Amino acid sequence: MEPNPIDLIVTNIGQLVTCAKDREDGAESALGLVEDATVACAGGKVVYAGPSARMDDSLTLDDNAERIDASGLLVTPGFVDPHTPLAFGGDRAAEFASRCAGATYLEILQAGGGILATVRATRATSEESLVGLCVDRLHRFAMQGVTTVEVKSGYGLTIEEELKLLRAIARAAKISPVRVVATLLGAHALSDEYREKREHYVSLVCRDMIPAAAESGLARFTDVFVEEGAFTAQDARAIARSAMDHGLGLRMHVDQLTAGGGAELAADLGALSADHLEQVSPDGVKALAKSGVCAGLLPTATLYARLKDYAPGRALSDAGAILALGTNYNPGSAMTENHSLALGLACLQNGLTPAEALLAATDGAARSLNLHGEVGLLTAGSRADLIIHKTDDYRHLAFHLATSHAAVVVAAGKVIHRAEPILRNCPG
Repeated sequence: MEPNPIDLIVTNIGQLVTCAKDREDGAESALGLVEDATVACAGGKVVYAGPSARMDDSLTLDDNAERIDASGLLVTPGFVDPHTPLAFGGDRAAEFASRCAGATYLEILQAGGGILATVRATRATSEESLVGLCVDRLHRFAMQGVTTVEVKSGYGLTIEEELKLLRAIARAAKISPVRVVATLLGAHALSDEYREKREHYVSLVCRDMIPAAAESGLARFTDVFVEEGAFTAQDARAIARSAMDHGLGLRMHVDQLTAGGGAELAADLGALSADHLEQVSPDGVKALAKSGVCAGLLPTATLYARLKDYAPGRALSDAGAILALGTNYNPGSAMTENHSLALGLACLQNGLTPAEALLAATDGAARSLNLHGEVGLLTAGSRADLIIHKTDDYRHLAFHLATSHAAVVVAAGKVIHRAEPILRNCPG
């Protein structure tokens, strides 16, 4: 059977990052750097990614193929953001202003702010409006070069409202060219009606919410926030059992504000990812590395929340943990989709090298979503997601801080964003 003819070809690539090499020799080796490269795609898949001189002459080019000259610039896989509760209604800019003026977290809560303000606003927002909001936010992610996004619910906190959010996410995913992976975050917080009924709410999540999300096919994962004032290790174990019984993978928010043994718990429960980790213990670092649970770094949230400690990315990397990097785009503690900022903070505050940060934002993030080999890399058979950047050196992605580097973004073999004009982001 003849292969499909090439319908997209990117030539004259100065530096190609494939993320397709073995991790055993370190992050820079794993990036699989190639100079003077070409990427060819057909039917939404990569058919070749490597040195231009070695491209198979037998590969045929469709007469109507899109040809892109990268002009000697850098090409990487599309970014994968593994942690974004971006489905919400309302606006907490006034709360942000109050916090900047000196208001304490407790004062903001007493004034009706905090996560429950978003819950109230989201409940008051129609499903149709939520679809539009999600599509707009996914578009802004695409402009940053993000081609796969994990999207959480979590601002409904009743069965009906969480399913409304998941339906909105699913509908937005059909409109947006960005690949969406949906997660049920029913165990995000306790709403007003369940403030004194935590055990009852956990039972509702396990008995009703998770089965409904699974049976409808609206979620691939479930998530739980294990923290003082949120959910306990015992709650997480019950949620994990229900998720397993209903075929959903487990993701976890852990060790963000207090050292609660969350990483060790995630390893014990076989979670796919343990995210935040600002207060992870040395034993937790070892547990994540040994178990293979992905360590999700969210430094933009650490910055936004003005937390003193960033997750110990250097220690996690040295221990051999698989790192994933995301923005945690959300209305209260990380209102940014800026992936360049996340890359820079991962280096400056989490202690990663530029190679480790880029690997965490691509292949590592894909692994945390159980999509290794499909996205986050450029190799024959992978999804044709790529970015042409306004630089010729991958290190500039973190070095030139908080800058939109994406010149051309391709998702599933189609151009979904093109900056005009394409100007190099030269340092200095």
